[in-house]
Amino acid sequence: MNRLTPIDWNDFLTGFPDSHLLQTCEWGDFKSDYGWMPERVISGESGAQILFRQLPLGYTIAYIPKGPVGEITSDLLAMIESACAKNNALVVYIEPDAWEEEFDPAPLFASGYEQSSISIQPRQTVTIYLDGSEEEWLDRMKQKTRYNIRLAEKKDIIIRQSSDIEIFNQLMKLTGERNEFGIHQDDYYRKAHQRFSQRDMCQLLIAYYQNNPLAALILFYKGNRAWYFYGASGNQERNRMPAYLLQFEAMKTAKEKGCEIYDLWGIPDYPEAYLEENFTSKNEGLWSVYRFKRGFGGSIKRSAGVFQKILKPIPYQLYLIAYHLRKRELT
Repeated sequence: MNRLTPIDWNDFLTGFPDSHLLQTCEWGDFKSDYGWMPERVISGESGAQILFRQLPLGYTIAYIPKGPVGEITSDLLAMIESACAKNNALVVYIEPDAWEEEFDPAPLFASGYEQSSISIQPRQTVTIYLDGSEEEWLDRMKQKTRYNIRLAEKKDIIIRQSSDIEIFNQLMKLTGERNEFGIHQDDYYRKAHQRFSQRDMCQLLIAYYQNNPLAALILFYKGNRAWYFYGASGNQERNRMPAYLLQFEAMKTAKEKGCEIYDLWGIPDYPEAYLEENFTSKNEGLWSVYRFKRGFGGSIKRSAGVFQKILKPIPYQLYLIAYHLRKRELT
């Protein structure tokens, strides 16, 4: 099997302009700086970017984020497994770019895959459709969110596009400390912004009050979709609601880039009725994120999830034991 070059893969993706950002060469090359090795395979009108993670003793784990691209066929799956064999993979995880209610897993099941209990990317999200005017967007939002956007405008919040990723990193540190969750190292956000902004696939937006940065987000976009992967806010002037106006500006920017859908990327994985019953009282995990995201007039969508095929059962079981022991030591 000949190894595809990034040029080969980019040529293939021109036939799929709305394929997911995580299947781009830019994403694969970005993740290669953090322990993942990208490899791409094509079979007819279908293809996949596979990320391999090195493990001890020469083994790897294979992961296809938001792919394959095109139809899932037995020939493509055979090529994927051939690449996995070459890279000594214990298991391959496939995470289709599809919503649960629309996805047919039959081709995966027929090739020996099973639904996995693990989650890699957030299973559930809020998607905003960018059709209509900005006033129509506001009409679709919750009343409090609409009020907060207008309040931020009245309280002199200004949104600017910026290339100063260090401002974002400073705000991200404050966000992590305030909300007590882990964040990436500065270099991670720096490299992500640099790699994708060079290809006009992301923008850094910052909310200011009197030239003081209060909140920031990195908006990614490709084809007809945009994504809110990374956002941060400081501790000052929060009563001016800068994050609300920042998201509204991100929606405008996404539409200017030709996007029809804005994916807010990650909320608690519960049925909508349960989310609505509990969002005012729960604070752990992504609950505070849901309180914020639910107001922007989007729809809750649940992905098809992760499918796995264990390729080396005994080493894989030993890996799981070691993984859980390691995890227990760190808690």
